[in-house]
Amino acid sequence: MVSANKIEILRIAETVAQEKMIDKSIVIAALEEAIAKAAKSNYGEENEVIVEINQDNGDISISRKMLVVDDVKNKFLEITLKAAKKINGAAQIGDQLLDPLPPLDFGRIAAQTAKQVINSKVREAERERQYNEYKDRVGEIVNGIVKRMEFGNIILDLGKAEGVVRKDQTIPRENLRNGDRVRAYIYDVRAELKGPQIFLSRSHPQFMAKLFTQEVPEIYDGIISIKSVARDPGSRAKIAVFTEDGSIDPVGACVGMRGSRVQAVVNELQGEKIDIINWSDNVANLAIASLSPAEVLKVVLDEDQNKIEVVVSEEHLSLAIGRRGQNVKLATELTGYEIDILTEDEESSKRQEDFTNKTDIFVSSLDVDETLAQLLVSEGFGSVEEVIDTDKSELLSIEGFDEEIATELIERAKKFLSDKEEENQTKIKDMKVSNDLIQFDLLSKAMVVKLAENDIKTLDDFAGLTTDDLIGYLEVKGDKNSKVTGLLEEFNLTREEGDQLIMEARKIWLE
Repeated sequence: MVSANKIEILRIAETVAQEKMIDKSIVIAALEEAIAKAAKSNYGEENEVIVEINQDNGDISISRKMLVVDDVKNKFLEITLKAAKKINGAAQIGDQLLDPLPPLDFGRIAAQTAKQVINSKVREAERERQYNEYKDRVGEIVNGIVKRMEFGNIILDLGKAEGVVRKDQTIPRENLRNGDRVRAYIYDVRAELKGPQIFLSRSHPQFMAKLFTQEVPEIYDGIISIKSVARDPGSRAKIAVFTEDGSIDPVGACVGMRGSRVQAVVNELQGEKIDIINWSDNVANLAIASLSPAEVLKVVLDEDQNKIEVVVSEEHLSLAIGRRGQNVKLATELTGYEIDILTEDEESSKRQEDFTNKTDIFVSSLDVDETLAQLLVSEGFGSVEEVIDTDKSELLSIEGFDEEIATELIERAKKFLSDKEEENQTKIKDMKVSNDLIQFDLLSKAMVVKLAENDIKTLDDFAGLTTDDLIGYLEVKGDKNSKVTGLLEEFNLTREEGDQLIMEARKIWLE
């Protein structure tokens, strides 16, 4: 070849490899491919051109691969044994032979083609290097310089690559400008056609956790662990910390001398207020601590429903809920339990209402007087099904109950449920519920009736619901928590059971 100086080619390969931080052999391979492409345009596209560059001295050999045959049918890819012997005396029929081609002098078009191939290969290698470097760094904090803004997204120059902080991952009201140096959390790295996409966040809860890890040596060393984090980015956050070392105060260690450690994190998060609390495996204690600064008078924990009912004084209600429900929302995220906040009067009214409702159910369904129904409720019975499912000895343990009363109550409960089943069957038929919903095994007939009464009559309708639609949820209105009743709330489904119902319905629906 090639009119270019051989040593110069090696120097160029070395320079490109250093600039792009890729292996020199990748650049050499790209050069070989580029020269091969240029040679094809010169000697004919039909040839299978092979180029080799000696990485020690820069020598370039160009040849075409030929198959040694008796009868040549394709002169570009095949060669006779006689002609092959002139190239290599040891050639045999069936051998693959490299037939040297004359040196190549690049024309303008060939040079342009070669340049495109080299750029493409180097860019591809650079992308692969960036992806391999960052794919294992998910969960780390990186430093970057704001390079530009794109549709509300922030592009950060990370030195060896670019990362993007999407608009929904920025801290609200944070004003960053080109050239600003910022820290961000890597939460995802994807290999895409346009190159590796490094997704960064400044609003992710783990960003705050990692900042504390950098500021608090005890967390970095593993003496103190961060158990849970909840954030309302740019406004307020809660973090629960724990240590098994009794000589260390985990909250004090995170706050630091005169608040120096927590203040460093607050400054990075644009003044976000941070509540640091002691973690407890006792969910009730954790809930009390997480609702700080409100004082909690009483906690009722329902592990089956994954709910906590918290009672506070009237004066502390707004503190517990927080502005726009922020405090209770963060406490819910921190504990993993749905928290319902009541005043003492509301709790008393709710208990009385619940007691009255259950009493009325037993009076009407078991045809008993109010005193006997109240006895059942007082002993913890909440439904007719529980009367049937319980051991008879539990009924006999109630003061004033004998064998005859216990047996009669169980028989009446069975008859009531049997009649109710027939009634539900008739309702389902009258309301024209589709067979796919009726045959969905995870729903009882009573559940199907309740759904149909709310115009959910097909499996398609049901699969479009959410778990919250089934079990209910809390909606913040002003400084009050408003309860939105779930379609199947009366059946006391847990969130896990609600999730299972929806997922199984969607699975069948998709099939």
